[in-house]
Amino acid sequence: MSSHDEVFILAIESSCDETAAAVVKNGRQVLSNVISSQIDLHTLFGGVVPEIASRKHIEKINPVITQALKDAGMTLDDITAIGVTYGPGLVGALLVGVAEAKAIAYAKKKPLVGVHHIEGHISANYIENPDLEPPFVCLVVSGGHTHLVIVKDYGVFEIIGRTRDDAAGEAFDKVARAVGLGYPGGPKIDQAAHGGNPHALEFPRAKVAGNPYDFSFSGLKSAVLNTINHAKMTGETIVVADLAASFQNAVVEALSDRAVHAAKEYGYDRLAIAGGVASNTALRERLQSECKKAGIRFYRPSPILCTDNAAMIGAAAYYEYQKGTRHGWDLNAIPNLKLGER
Repeated sequence: MSSHDEVFILAIESSCDETAAAVVKNGRQVLSNVISSQIDLHTLFGGVVPEIASRKHIEKINPVITQALKDAGMTLDDITAIGVTYGPGLVGALLVGVAEAKAIAYAKKKPLVGVHHIEGHISANYIENPDLEPPFVCLVVSGGHTHLVIVKDYGVFEIIGRTRDDAAGEAFDKVARAVGLGYPGGPKIDQAAHGGNPHALEFPRAKVAGNPYDFSFSGLKSAVLNTINHAKMTGETIVVADLAASFQNAVVEALSDRAVHAAKEYGYDRLAIAGGVASNTALRERLQSECKKAGIRFYRPSPILCTDNAAMIGAAAYYEYQKGTRHGWDLNAIPNLKLGER
């Protein structure tokens, strides 16, 4: 590649409670990745407060971008294009990133590339795995999404399974809150489960009529909450580690079994995971061993690239840029943007 062919994306991500900016070269090389998390702030409220998130983004976005450019040793003039998450997410939070990206692109006369947040999560896998290229199967598990996706090409997706009710991450948060572990639920349950017996309590595994690849977690969540309430009423003690491990085991089994089954059924020998819940240690371990048994190569981003970050948005923006995706000054935040929509 001559230096003319090098594409440097300045990427911005503000869909929830992380304000992030990154500089990514040619879709795979991260030159900087700056994340300002609001986790401590929202922990006070037991979850993300959209209005507070939006205000914090406004405060943090310029310093975060300045730092990302500085870490990469670049100025805005060196950047090829601006990539930004425009959905799905919290509308106020998204708007901060979108407005910022438009302003920079306009002022510096740079192309603007809007990125789907989930496409970003999937693209996190390209950063650390130079050999990974489509097609492959990807399991996307985050606070708001549980999708089983066939990545047919860069930016081309077929969703073969999705949750019918709660996302896996949402279930983690609610169960963590109910047993007093607090927010954020995923990491707290992961930690608590380490000392527990995953077979101490048998929770239901939901099968969804009509699609073997769809997920449902509301029944499991209710069963866990009922167990907690029943114990409170009868004065029984709940071993939090056992409850966390048993609940986590039920979620992990549902996720990994469907993902591996889909890869086999559709004839793909590569399976990747993405999204915040993809950093769950039990999920990673189970998929690792199930894939090994099935002769499937398993890809997973480092935990820092599973949670919301801008490096993954830079990777996705690069492939969209190469395909010719450009957005105009009318680019808007779309809080419930569907994967594959433009």
